[in-house]
Amino acid sequence: MAGLTDLTAEQAIAALRAREISSVDLTEAHLARAEADDWHAFLAVDRDGALARAREIDAMPERPPLAGVPIGIKDALSTRDLVTTSGSKILEGFRPVYTATCVDRLERAGAVVIGKTNMDEFAMGSSTENSAYGPTLNPWDRTRVPGGSSGGSAACVAARQVPWSLGSDTGGSIRQPAALCGIVGVKPTYGAISRYGLIAFASSLDQVGPFARTVRDASLLLGHMVGRDPMDATSLDWPDPIAVPDAERLDGVRVGVVEELMGEGVDPGVRDAVEAALRTVEDLGGTLVPVHLPHSRYALSTYYLIAPAEASANLARFDGIRYGHRTDHAENLLETYENTRAEGFGPEVKRRIMLGTFALSSGYYDAYYGQAQRVRTLISRDFEEVFSQVDVVASPTSPTVAFPLGARTADPLAMYLSDICTIPVSLAGLPSASIPCGVSDGMPVGLQLAGPALSENRLLATAHALETALAFDTRPPGLA
Repeated sequence: MAGLTDLTAEQAIAALRAREISSVDLTEAHLARAEADDWHAFLAVDRDGALARAREIDAMPERPPLAGVPIGIKDALSTRDLVTTSGSKILEGFRPVYTATCVDRLERAGAVVIGKTNMDEFAMGSSTENSAYGPTLNPWDRTRVPGGSSGGSAACVAARQVPWSLGSDTGGSIRQPAALCGIVGVKPTYGAISRYGLIAFASSLDQVGPFARTVRDASLLLGHMVGRDPMDATSLDWPDPIAVPDAERLDGVRVGVVEELMGEGVDPGVRDAVEAALRTVEDLGGTLVPVHLPHSRYALSTYYLIAPAEASANLARFDGIRYGHRTDHAENLLETYENTRAEGFGPEVKRRIMLGTFALSSGYYDAYYGQAQRVRTLISRDFEEVFSQVDVVASPTSPTVAFPLGARTADPLAMYLSDICTIPVSLAGLPSASIPCGVSDGMPVGLQLAGPALSENRLLATAHALETALAFDTRPPGLA
């Protein structure tokens, strides 16, 4: 059983197609690890549903593309009849009546959903400590955070509870936890994957993406999710199929090193690991080019005006009337709204709602939200200029390695700075991937690569070549 959980998704698919193993056995092995859940990565495990689906796939005369490989789903993605809370008490016990498009596509392709993963409440956070159901622990060190907001999805892959998982990324919530847990995380181009069924945080930024232990596994998952969805007007017609990369050289590839994201605020150990990894680019035939994103210094401020403003509008639907928690302590409609939200939302969600509502209020809209949107345009133009010179850009994914539990909970600004390297890419809506590139202080370091819109195939090929050369061992020390 232990051997089955060590298989990558690609290896598992090959073994399943050759009928060397069964989906039931593979699913049972991962369910055992998920149910033990020493890291609190899962909020709900669906043993009966997962095994029923695995038996169906085993009975098929020809296996579907994903062949019955188990997967974990971030709790922000709706799953029909399976509890979906978005990490919040206000949705405790909520069971959706439909499944998110991206999850449905994966299930049709043969993925077996085994459960819902822990997350910061409504995806607001960088450590998964804002979950209303308690924090997830980092499989590399149980005293440290796994990152966030998709910390459960990252931890369950690092801990071999599933070969791959889904997360959502608003300002870095796939890439940052992937870096802190020593695995691969991919945020595709905005609109690449349908957001239908994703519980919204900031609609102009939210994007679903995969976690995996290899770039090839992430590519396999991504290929079955991209494309137009009539239920999501922002989804894109996809120009080319997602290729599973196999190149091991970077001949002719120009990699831009973002100077603004390599200096102040980045821990020396992180910088050393990233610089060592970037020297590998030249060993593989690529070229390193120093580049500048001059407006990236405004990215954090811009993000924390735009994202909370959109959140204040999106979360207005949680009023105790239609679904989710409703207070027992109200004598009129206004008290129902106020007390439901006071009881159901956590401190970080309330903080961001207040920030966003203020930024959208009369007399302040143009000064704050409108100005932030103009700066967002300048950041996008910086990337356009850079991509006229290089093919991909590189930086640390996170300025630090995983920090101790509780170290930043009392200092929201310090927590927000965790995403300083990932937010510029999110504001521009560009594809980006984090791959593990080394260790510092005994913890994994992530290298972030980003490319122009719709350049996923080139981005993944570059990431795979570097991943192969770096040969990072993704297994946490001491993992049973």
